Amino acid sequence: MVSLVTGGCGFIGSHIVDRLLEEGHEVRVIDNCTTGRRANLAHHADNQKLTVFELDIRDKNAIAPVFQSVDYVFHLAALADIVPSIQKPAEYYTSNVLGTFHVLECARSAGIKKLVYAASSSCYGIPDLYPTPETAEIRPQYPYALTKRLGEETVLHWGTVYGLPVVALRLFNVYGTRSRTSGTYGAVFGVFLAQKLAGKPFTVVGTGEQTRDFTYVTDVADAFYTAALSDVVNESFNVGSGGTYSVNELCGYLGGEKVHIPKRPGEPDCTFADVTKIERALGWKAGVSFEDGIKKVVENIDYWREAPVWTPDSIADATQDWFRYLS
Repeated sequence: MVSLVTGGCGFIGSHIVDRLLEEGHEVRVIDNCTTGRRANLAHHADNQKLTVFELDIRDKNAIAPVFQSVDYVFHLAALADIVPSIQKPAEYYTSNVLGTFHVLECARSAGIKKLVYAASSSCYGIPDLYPTPETAEIRPQYPYALTKRLGEETVLHWGTVYGLPVVALRLFNVYGTRSRTSGTYGAVFGVFLAQKLAGKPFTVVGTGEQTRDFTYVTDVADAFYTAALSDVVNESFNVGSGGTYSVNELCGYLGGEKVHIPKRPGEPDCTFADVTKIERALGWKAGVSFEDGIKKVVENIDYWREAPVWTPDSIADATQDWFRYLS
């Protein structure tokens, strides 16, 4: 099998590359390396089955040849984080929506067997029901969430109109080794681990009693692989751990002092995926417990040694536009 991973140098994408190579696939990666890091694939440097193309999905003519003879496409290339999406909405729209359109058109022309899209649970905004099912109202709160949702709608539309075999996975709070080392949102592990290494207090938003459906990255990679090889098409699935855990619990596991910073508008007090649908349709279920996942991350804590160390003041400065536009 030949598989293509867009965003394959990134956090989740690199773990999907690991899984595909482990399964014997020839793997191609497209990544412009603005947020992805080639170092995330350095352990495969001598693997002849891996080829990395430093390209941007916004350039359709450049990426099209990479899709030839590909069986499976795993589409993870995207811009993330809330504040930059508020400040630079055009970049997010062109990357997450237009870029997704380009990937779909290239996949359609190449006659691929399945495309699996990394959708986002941020599409639910602040939901009314926990655990949150796929039928919940869609309420994106900021441009990042909107553009990921528009990408998902485009993926499913191409499945319906053009018969492209697609599946969208709505990911909940993915964490694990190689998680992003920048950004004040969506990378709480990277923020906290850099602070721990520097001997600084953990910057806890609000009371810290808010809970998140922390889902370990290798479980997520398994969900992508399972979805790709299944016969299921034109469906969206939640991908979550089956539980929800407070930020204070996380701090307790990591061990360290805390400092509280203001709660931010548009953030839910809880994220908690209803995973009934994916368990029934794909037979997928998360296997790594929260405690075991944290242990795996802490064992690899040196990865975050060069990461920026956020402080209450630097976070306040970085999130000014968040409060300005979303309050």
